[in-house]
Amino acid sequence: MEGQTTSMPPPVQAAYSYCEAVTGQQARNFAYGIRLLPYEKRQAMSALYAFSRRVDDIGDGELDAGTKRTRLESTRELLDRIRHGKVDEDDTDPVAVALSDAARRFPLPLEGLDELIDGVLMDVRGATYETWDDLKTYCRCVAGAIGRLSLGVFGTEPGAPGAERASEYADTLGLALQLTNILRDVREDAGNGRTYLPADDLAKFGCSAGFHRTTPPPGSDFAGLVHFEVRRARALFAEGYRLLPMLDRRSGACVAAMAGIYRRLLDRIERDPEAVLRGRVSLPGHEKAYVAVRGLSGLDARHVSRLTARGRA
Repeated sequence: MEGQTTSMPPPVQAAYSYCEAVTGQQARNFAYGIRLLPYEKRQAMSALYAFSRRVDDIGDGELDAGTKRTRLESTRELLDRIRHGKVDEDDTDPVAVALSDAARRFPLPLEGLDELIDGVLMDVRGATYETWDDLKTYCRCVAGAIGRLSLGVFGTEPGAPGAERASEYADTLGLALQLTNILRDVREDAGNGRTYLPADDLAKFGCSAGFHRTTPPPGSDFAGLVHFEVRRARALFAEGYRLLPMLDRRSGACVAAMAGIYRRLLDRIERDPEAVLRGRVSLPGHEKAYVAVRGLSGLDARHVSRLTARGRA
């Protein structure tokens, strides 16, 4: 396999293989993007995903709130063992083994996974969000932190202009992806008793009754709400895309592919807002392939570089 590290101990290789299988089965868009990375970076991203998925699955599961909190705190204790190098390569938990190895190979800001646990605890408590600033706090925990962790794997190109802001841009790109997820999943989340869109926005567009049907709340301006949130997400993407010219070609292609898939989801949602009430909006495989090729070509990174240069002129 391309780039495989032949000196890797078999238990560690097996642990990574487990994480890659989890990623391929549970996160098609994410798995599609990381295919563009060199092997070791792809392994590390799979380990990050598998750990993050475990945290999300606890929050989304059928257990009572008290048991969820206990399991999330146990996962935090496991993270602390990983942070301090206390997971042996023959440990029975493959996700812990893989993430421990990834943390040795790459400068991962593992406190980002603490933030993820904090965000899922917000879900367990049934938190709601009055304003966009409130929702941003949640999004930074569950998605911005993952952006910053991913940057630990990608790294930045030596001498890249503005690289001191790379972590900020990675965080913002995570927010853009999470807001897109929230728009796509409004009906599913409503069915699970969750509302993420800010209460201020829902009231402004007459949608405070929620999204429990395949049609908008009576008398609401649902399309107006969706278009308002789409504009907000696009602004976040535009800011977060400033990260692309700071990355090497393949890392930039990975980010451009994942972000590009979500931007196209936004396009679909914008064209037909009520589609999110009827089912999950997704992209066909051929469209994802186009996004990946565009990312590999560097078109997005060059476009951002030109826009940034104009802004400095």
